[in-house]
Amino acid sequence: MTTISQFIERHYRHFNAASLVDAAKAYCAHLENGGKMFVTLAGAMSTAELGLSLAEMIRQDKVHAITCTGANLEEDVFNLVAHDYYKRIPQYRELSAAQEEELLSKHLNRVTDTCIPEEEAIRRIERVVFEEWLSASEEGQAYFPHEYLYRILLDGRLKESYQIPPADSWLLAAAEKNLPIFVPGWEDSTLGNIFTARCIEGKIQLHALRRGVEYMIALAEWYETTSRKHSIGFFQIGGGIAGDFPICVVPMLNQDLLKDVSTWGYFCQISDSTTSYGSYSGAVPNEKITWGKLDAKTPKFVIESDATIVAPLIFAYVLGW
Repeated sequence: MTTISQFIERHYRHFNAASLVDAAKAYCAHLENGGKMFVTLAGAMSTAELGLSLAEMIRQDKVHAITCTGANLEEDVFNLVAHDYYKRIPQYRELSAAQEEELLSKHLNRVTDTCIPEEEAIRRIERVVFEEWLSASEEGQAYFPHEYLYRILLDGRLKESYQIPPADSWLLAAAEKNLPIFVPGWEDSTLGNIFTARCIEGKIQLHALRRGVEYMIALAEWYETTSRKHSIGFFQIGGGIAGDFPICVVPMLNQDLLKDVSTWGYFCQISDSTTSYGSYSGAVPNEKITWGKLDAKTPKFVIESDATIVAPLIFAYVLGW
């Protein structure tokens, strides 16, 4: 039987398909030459169950750090404990406003073709993570958003609630590796909203949470230390803050701190945002040269397609599937 990698090499010969193959081969070459890979997750990759391939990438040391949105951070855990209660809506493009309100009345929060069940997913995790927030608040401790979820996953308290194979959870794989994760703008997420609400109520103290600037400081420390020995690649899924936040750490180190660190050693972006004026997500990679993020020799790839199709294929190729 033909492997996924063999199928891709035979059939993906032109246009975005060829870019996919080129990016996958360059990803492999980057790792083979001793490089590290930094992955960014925007959109709804966790609800799209990217963990089916990303988790194995993490376990096999094909991914060495991640920046993600708060939604991607939490939604992998939601899926882990409430998958059986999710509702898929194939005809989501045809829903009327009245049908959307019906989903709301059933506490089903829609993400494209999938509804996240509020009580089984969101409230279940809220109850568990609130205990961690409260404990840290009372003890004068502070942790990053991902560290709270790492603690919950690693102590096994959710294990009996798993509804998917734990091997398919990318966040659990990351926790087991203690993978560096950076979550800018975490407040723009369900758990971020809940944390804010509890602060307003006075139930927990704001000091229990380490936030954006501290994440950037931690990222700068990681990048400077890691880049001394390894070239670091940048694999961007989607656009937005998940990509914008980490890629600028290089010019910050070089221009604002007057360090001398290397630029990103590989760049690939998967996005269905076409190149347009004023569109960061659609900006061609060479534009990043003017900002000191990439240089002229950096291997650069843009794949204008659906990340839920492209990312698993590239990961499969890198994994040798």
